[in-house]
Amino acid sequence: MKSAPVIGVVGLGAMGLGIAQTYAQAGFNIIATDGHEPARLSAAARLKASLDQRVAAGKMSGETRDEILGRFTVVSRMDELAPADLVIEAIIEKLEAKQKMFAELETIVSKITILATNTSSLSVASVMSDLQNPERGLGLHFFNPAPVMKLVELVRHANTNDVALTLARQITEAAGKTVILCADTPGFIVNRCARPFYGEALALIEEGRKPADIDAAMISVGYRVGPFSLIDLVGADINLAASTSVSVAMQQHPRYHVFETLKRQVAAGHLGRKTERGFIYPEQLGQPPTDADAIVLRIESILTNEAASLMSETDIGADEIDTAMKLGLNFPRGPFESARRHGLPRIKQTLATLERAAPLHLKGRYVLSPALEKMT
Repeated sequence: MKSAPVIGVVGLGAMGLGIAQTYAQAGFNIIATDGHEPARLSAAARLKASLDQRVAAGKMSGETRDEILGRFTVVSRMDELAPADLVIEAIIEKLEAKQKMFAELETIVSKITILATNTSSLSVASVMSDLQNPERGLGLHFFNPAPVMKLVELVRHANTNDVALTLARQITEAAGKTVILCADTPGFIVNRCARPFYGEALALIEEGRKPADIDAAMISVGYRVGPFSLIDLVGADINLAASTSVSVAMQQHPRYHVFETLKRQVAAGHLGRKTERGFIYPEQLGQPPTDADAIVLRIESILTNEAASLMSETDIGADEIDTAMKLGLNFPRGPFESARRHGLPRIKQTLATLERAAPLHLKGRYVLSPALEKMT
């Protein structure tokens, strides 16, 4: 590995370009490409526009902007990625497309080049399964917008070697990111542990609660955005896809139930900001309801249970999960911090009460994970 590694990026949509910007701002030379010609041709202009905003805000000099742009090279052919020491793909979230791309890439780059997928929902092992040298394959899951969000989940599958992990971590930390190693399990850390944030809010809707009341309750205790406003921001279709992916991977366990309310929202085309109508958008939130504390306790209890379940299945610690949730979703506190705030006995009692009252399709959803049951 050279002292100044070259970073390759495949895919120049919003995420791929953001990843390229992240490394270029840190001083790395970038070689990037996209199979879609308009994306390639517009990439430099889009990067400049992003950097121009920082210059206008006084956060970057024009000279620094020009230096960053000088480190960003767009190429038209995959074989021009040959000099890269690390290649990150950010293409369409389809397994076959990623496998095909990596199979081609492996014939181009050196045998020690690290190959990383930015997948948020697919198994990294599956993405890398057709490689001749799968040990250099791993996941580098950035969060959108990549230049702003501090967290990167470094995903290790069963065959990933320590050299690849160490170098990927070093390069990404040098780009200013907090890198947390996680297992190749469905949803990794954030997308798995975040499912109850949305899911329990949807369960409350089934019981007749209003989305605006739920969001206002969460905001009243420090959350920057409530679950429905976050769905509206990201897109109900994207949330449904992530929820379905995790549910399938977890054998449709009731903890990952895909709610009909979300399916109907997508079927109606009310996807949020991008369609100008969502669960809440374009309406404004009002005051929190009188039982806001109960809503918060319920959602944070199931968040804690899910985090404890993940911790029991992997080598990820409670502090790492808390950090990931705060950095990946801008939560004011992680699930275990929430548990300490409420007190574990209250968390456990809340879950027990919810399980007794659960409708048939949610029976088992609130059963304490063995790891949480053991916590004192």
